Amino acid sequence: MQKLGKQTIKFDNPITILETASIVGPKEAAGPMAQYFDKCLEDEFWGEKTWEKAESKIIKETVNTNIIKSKIPADNIDYCFAGDLLNQCISSSFGLRELGVPLFGIFGACSTFVEALSLGSVFIDGGAAQYIIATSSSHFCSAEKQFRFPLELGNQRPPASQWTVTGAGSAIISKTGSGPYITHITPGKIVDMGIKDANNMGAAMAPAFVDTLLTHFKDTRKKSKLL
Repeated sequence: MQKLGKQTIKFDNPITILETASIVGPKEAAGPMAQYFDKCLEDEFWGEKTWEKAESKIIKETVNTNIIKSKIPADNIDYCFAGDLLNQCISSSFGLRELGVPLFGIFGACSTFVEALSLGSVFIDGGAAQYIIATSSSHFCSAEKQFRFPLELGNQRPPASQWTVTGAGSAIISKTGSGPYITHITPGKIVDMGIKDANNMGAAMAPAFVDTLLTHFKDTRKKSKLL
Protein backbone atom coordinates (compact mmCIF):
# COMPACT_ATOMS: atom_id res chain seq x y z
CA MET A 1 0.00 0.00 0.00
CA GLN A 2 1.39 3.40 -1.02
CA LYS A 3 0.43 6.99 -0.28
CA LEU A 4 0.25 9.04 -3.47
CA GLY A 5 0.20 12.80 -3.28
CA LYS A 6 -2.01 14.40 -0.66
CA GLN A 7 -5.04 12.13 -0.44
CA THR A 8 -4.74 8.97 -2.54
CA ILE A 9 -3.82 5.42 -1.51
CA LYS A 10 -2.62 2.89 -4.08
CA PHE A 11 -2.93 -0.84 -3.46
CA ASP A 12 0.08 -2.74 -4.79
CA ASN A 13 -2.13 -5.84 -4.64
CA PRO A 14 -5.57 -4.66 -5.83
CA ILE A 15 -8.59 -5.64 -3.76
CA THR A 16 -11.18 -7.82 -5.52
CA ILE A 17 -14.92 -7.22 -5.53
CA LEU A 18 -16.09 -10.83 -5.34
CA GLU A 19 -19.86 -10.41 -5.48
CA THR A 20 -22.51 -7.70 -5.27
CA ALA A 21 -26.25 -7.37 -4.62
CA SER A 22 -28.85 -4.62 -4.73
CA ILE A 23 -32.53 -4.07 -3.96
CA VAL A 24 -34.35 -0.91 -5.05
CA GLY A 25 -37.72 0.82 -4.80
CA PRO A 26 -40.37 1.31 -7.50
CA LYS A 27 -39.02 4.62 -8.84
CA GLU A 28 -35.56 3.15 -9.35
CA ALA A 29 -37.12 0.04 -10.91
CA ALA A 30 -38.77 2.26 -13.52
CA GLY A 31 -35.40 3.50 -14.74
CA PRO A 32 -32.97 2.13 -17.36
CA MET A 33 -30.91 0.14 -14.81
CA ALA A 34 -33.76 -2.09 -13.64
CA GLN A 35 -32.36 -5.26 -15.22
CA TYR A 36 -29.20 -5.03 -13.11
CA PHE A 37 -30.90 -5.01 -9.69
CA ASP A 38 -31.46 -8.25 -7.80
CA LYS A 39 -34.94 -7.22 -6.69
CA CYS A 40 -37.27 -4.34 -7.54
CA LEU A 41 -39.96 -3.47 -5.01
CA GLU A 42 -43.53 -2.64 -5.95
CA ASP A 43 -44.04 -0.19 -3.06
CA GLU A 44 -41.96 1.72 -0.51
CA PHE A 45 -43.23 -0.17 2.56
CA TRP A 46 -42.42 -3.76 1.45
CA GLY A 47 -44.90 -5.15 3.96
CA GLU A 48 -43.64 -3.07 6.90
CA LYS A 49 -45.56 -0.48 8.93
CA THR A 50 -43.00 2.33 8.62
CA TRP A 51 -40.51 3.52 6.03
CA GLU A 52 -37.68 3.13 8.53
CA LYS A 53 -38.53 -0.54 9.08
CA ALA A 54 -38.76 -1.00 5.31
CA GLU A 55 -35.27 0.44 4.90
CA SER A 56 -33.89 -1.93 7.55
CA LYS A 57 -35.51 -4.83 5.72
CA ILE A 58 -34.04 -3.66 2.41
CA ILE A 59 -30.45 -3.56 3.69
CA LYS A 60 -30.90 -6.86 5.57
CA GLU A 61 -32.17 -8.71 2.51
CA THR A 62 -29.57 -7.08 0.25
CA VAL A 63 -26.72 -8.32 2.45
CA ASN A 64 -28.30 -11.79 2.71
CA THR A 65 -28.61 -11.90 -1.07
CA ASN A 66 -24.98 -10.85 -1.41
CA ILE A 67 -23.84 -13.66 0.90
CA ILE A 68 -25.96 -16.28 -0.88
CA LYS A 69 -24.66 -15.21 -4.30
CA SER A 70 -21.05 -15.29 -3.11
CA LYS A 71 -21.41 -18.77 -1.57
CA ILE A 72 -19.19 -17.58 1.28
CA PRO A 73 -20.59 -18.54 4.71
CA ALA A 74 -21.40 -15.57 6.92
CA ASP A 75 -19.12 -17.07 9.59
CA ASN A 76 -16.18 -16.60 7.21
CA ILE A 77 -16.76 -12.86 6.82
CA ASP A 78 -14.49 -10.90 9.14
CA TYR A 79 -16.12 -7.46 9.27
CA CYS A 80 -19.03 -5.46 7.92
CA PHE A 81 -18.80 -1.75 7.11
CA ALA A 82 -22.31 -0.32 6.89
CA GLY A 83 -24.22 2.93 7.08
CA ASP A 84 -27.33 4.83 6.08
CA LEU A 85 -28.84 8.34 6.30
CA LEU A 86 -30.80 8.10 9.54
CA ASN A 87 -29.87 9.12 13.10
CA GLN A 88 -27.39 6.73 14.72
CA CYS A 89 -27.41 4.66 11.48
CA ILE A 90 -30.54 2.90 12.72
CA SER A 91 -31.47 1.27 9.40
CA SER A 92 -28.20 -0.63 9.09
CA SER A 93 -27.92 -1.30 12.84
CA PHE A 94 -31.38 -2.85 13.16
CA GLY A 95 -31.25 -4.51 9.77
CA LEU A 96 -27.91 -6.24 10.37
CA ARG A 97 -28.22 -7.07 14.08
CA GLU A 98 -28.85 -10.76 13.31
CA LEU A 99 -25.96 -11.04 10.85
CA GLY A 100 -23.48 -11.93 13.56
CA VAL A 101 -20.54 -10.16 11.86
CA PRO A 102 -18.49 -7.46 13.66
CA LEU A 103 -19.87 -4.14 12.45
CA PHE A 104 -18.29 -0.77 11.80
CA GLY A 105 -21.07 1.81 11.55
CA ILE A 106 -20.10 4.65 9.23
CA PHE A 107 -21.72 7.78 7.84
CA GLY A 108 -20.73 9.60 4.68
CA ALA A 109 -24.12 10.61 3.27
CA CYS A 110 -24.08 9.76 -0.46
CA SER A 111 -20.47 8.56 -0.21
CA THR A 112 -21.17 5.93 2.47
CA PHE A 113 -20.95 2.90 0.20
CA VAL A 114 -17.66 4.01 -1.36
CA GLU A 115 -16.37 4.89 2.11
CA ALA A 116 -17.22 1.35 3.23
CA LEU A 117 -15.36 -0.12 0.25
CA SER A 118 -12.38 2.15 0.93
CA LEU A 119 -12.06 1.35 4.63
CA GLY A 120 -12.64 -2.35 4.00
CA SER A 121 -9.93 -2.37 1.35
CA VAL A 122 -7.42 -0.87 3.79
CA PHE A 123 -8.30 -3.55 6.34
CA ILE A 124 -7.82 -6.33 3.81
CA ASP A 125 -4.60 -4.93 2.39
CA GLY A 126 -3.21 -4.57 5.92
CA GLY A 127 -3.87 -8.24 6.67
CA ALA A 128 -6.65 -7.65 9.21
CA ALA A 129 -9.33 -9.46 7.20
CA GLN A 130 -9.90 -11.91 4.37
CA TYR A 131 -13.53 -11.14 3.55
CA ILE A 132 -15.42 -7.91 4.22
CA ILE A 133 -18.96 -6.80 3.44
CA ALA A 134 -19.47 -3.17 2.44
CA THR A 135 -23.06 -1.98 2.37
CA SER A 136 -25.29 1.07 2.66
CA SER A 137 -28.94 2.02 2.25
CA SER A 138 -31.28 4.98 1.94
CA HIS A 139 -35.02 5.50 1.59
CA PHE A 140 -36.62 8.52 -0.03
CA CYS A 141 -39.51 8.74 2.42
CA SER A 142 -37.43 8.37 5.60
CA ALA A 143 -34.76 10.76 4.25
CA GLU A 144 -37.35 13.44 3.53
CA LYS A 145 -38.55 13.19 7.13
CA GLN A 146 -34.95 13.30 8.38
CA PHE A 147 -33.61 16.21 6.35
CA ARG A 148 -36.57 18.20 5.04
CA PHE A 149 -40.30 17.71 5.74
CA PRO A 150 -42.39 14.59 6.54
CA LEU A 151 -44.30 13.61 3.43
CA GLU A 152 -47.54 13.65 5.44
CA LEU A 153 -47.36 17.45 5.51
CA GLY A 154 -47.76 17.60 1.74
CA ASN A 155 -45.05 20.23 1.27
CA GLN A 156 -44.42 21.14 -2.34
CA ARG A 157 -40.99 20.18 -3.63
CA PRO A 158 -39.24 22.85 -5.74
CA PRO A 159 -38.11 21.96 -9.29
CA ALA A 160 -34.43 21.86 -8.26
CA SER A 161 -34.91 19.24 -5.53
CA GLN A 162 -33.18 15.88 -5.92
CA TRP A 163 -34.61 12.47 -5.10
CA THR A 164 -32.95 10.25 -2.50
CA VAL A 165 -32.75 6.67 -3.73
CA THR A 166 -34.87 3.97 -2.11
CA GLY A 167 -32.62 0.94 -2.02
CA ALA A 168 -29.47 -0.71 -0.78
CA GLY A 169 -26.24 -2.00 -2.25
CA SER A 170 -23.79 -4.55 -0.92
CA ALA A 171 -20.41 -5.93 -1.99
CA ILE A 172 -18.10 -8.60 -0.62
CA ILE A 173 -14.42 -7.79 -1.13
CA SER A 174 -11.30 -9.92 -0.69
CA LYS A 175 -7.56 -9.95 -1.28
CA THR A 176 -7.85 -12.66 -3.93
CA GLY A 177 -10.05 -13.07 -6.97
CA SER A 178 -10.34 -12.29 -10.66
CA GLY A 179 -11.80 -8.78 -10.37
CA PRO A 180 -13.16 -6.22 -10.81
CA TYR A 181 -10.50 -4.59 -8.69
CA ILE A 182 -10.13 -1.64 -6.34
CA THR A 183 -6.70 -0.23 -7.24
CA HIS A 184 -6.82 3.23 -5.63
CA ILE A 185 -8.91 5.16 -3.13
CA THR A 186 -9.04 8.96 -2.84
CA PRO A 187 -10.93 10.20 0.24
CA GLY A 188 -12.45 13.62 -0.29
CA LYS A 189 -12.40 16.61 2.02
CA ILE A 190 -15.15 19.06 2.98
CA VAL A 191 -15.63 21.81 0.41
CA ASP A 192 -18.37 24.17 1.58
CA MET A 193 -19.48 26.78 -0.95
CA GLY A 194 -22.23 28.09 1.31
CA ILE A 195 -25.23 26.39 -0.30
CA LYS A 196 -28.25 26.93 1.98
CA ASP A 197 -31.01 25.21 -0.03
CA ALA A 198 -31.79 21.90 1.72
CA ASN A 199 -33.59 20.69 -1.41
CA ASN A 200 -30.62 21.21 -3.73
CA MET A 201 -28.29 18.44 -2.59
CA GLY A 202 -26.49 18.37 -5.92
CA ALA A 203 -25.24 21.94 -5.60
CA ALA A 204 -24.07 21.28 -2.04
CA MET A 205 -22.10 18.14 -2.96
CA ALA A 206 -20.74 19.10 -6.38
CA PRO A 207 -17.78 21.20 -5.15
CA ALA A 208 -16.41 18.34 -3.00
CA PHE A 209 -16.96 15.87 -5.83
CA VAL A 210 -15.02 17.98 -8.32
CA ASP A 211 -12.22 18.63 -5.82
CA THR A 212 -11.89 14.90 -5.08
CA LEU A 213 -11.89 13.98 -8.76
CA LEU A 214 -9.22 16.55 -9.63
CA THR A 215 -7.13 15.50 -6.63
CA HIS A 216 -7.31 11.85 -7.73
CA PHE A 217 -6.01 12.66 -11.19
CA LYS A 218 -3.29 14.88 -9.74
CA ASP A 219 -2.14 12.33 -7.15
CA THR A 220 -2.11 9.43 -9.62
CA ARG A 221 -0.70 11.58 -12.43
CA LYS A 222 -3.42 10.37 -14.74
CA LYS A 223 -4.58 12.54 -17.59
CA SER A 224 -8.03 14.08 -17.56
CA LYS A 225 -9.84 16.50 -19.83
CA LEU A 226 -10.77 18.39 -16.65
CA LEU A 227 -7.13 19.33 -15.96
